[in-house]
Amino acid sequence: MPTARQALLDATLKALDDGPWRTVRMVDVAARAGVSRQTLYNEFGTKDGLAGALLRRAADGYLAGVDRALTAPAPDRPAAVALWTVRAARQDVLVRALLTGHWPDGLPRPDCGPGARGRTGGGLPPAPAELLTLVRDRMVAVSPEVTAARCEIALRLALSCVTVPVPGDRRRGQPRAQARKGRGAGGGSGGPQWAEPDSWRPITPMITREIDTSFSVETTSPRKTMP
Repeated sequence: MPTARQALLDATLKALDDGPWRTVRMVDVAARAGVSRQTLYNEFGTKDGLAGALLRRAADGYLAGVDRALTAPAPDRPAAVALWTVRAARQDVLVRALLTGHWPDGLPRPDCGPGARGRTGGGLPPAPAELLTLVRDRMVAVSPEVTAARCEIALRLALSCVTVPVPGDRRRGQPRAQARKGRGAGGGSGGPQWAEPDSWRPITPMITREIDTSFSVETTSPRKTMP
């Protein structure tokens, strides 16, 4: 059984299917979750607190997927993380925004207001550089033979696939309103917003090949953190 908090976050995602964040009402979220409005306010304090919790859950869901990808055999871990990053960002517009820093109209934002931390505590979701640094550090921790610079290369390749359209990548179906429909990366219910295109199938060998090519040249990164 989902907790009241989980049910409320799931209900918020469903509300975003029907309209932009500015039109989402707390009373409607509570009704969708089948709880009292007071329960909603007890959990999140304000609408800003609800937004912050929703974004933190999306970030946590993405990082949980990174941890799963890191169970791949050692040589394949950078490519596995890169592939997961592409899939998570394509399936969940909140994850995409958290990774890129680009927030389309209609989405809750991490800087939505002073109440975004929520009544129950917890920090704001990480900024893109912070999120990618967390991923890089996880990769290095489980594969000490892979340098931080090499992990950054894998992540940069993944983000290039997220931000630059893949030739032949036609998104199938249209999301309702302006909102997100896919929730696979953020921990909610429902399927992906778009079916994965056939053109993604060669992405793993492509990333692996590019990583290997980059690794064959001895380079060092002057940066300590992701830009």
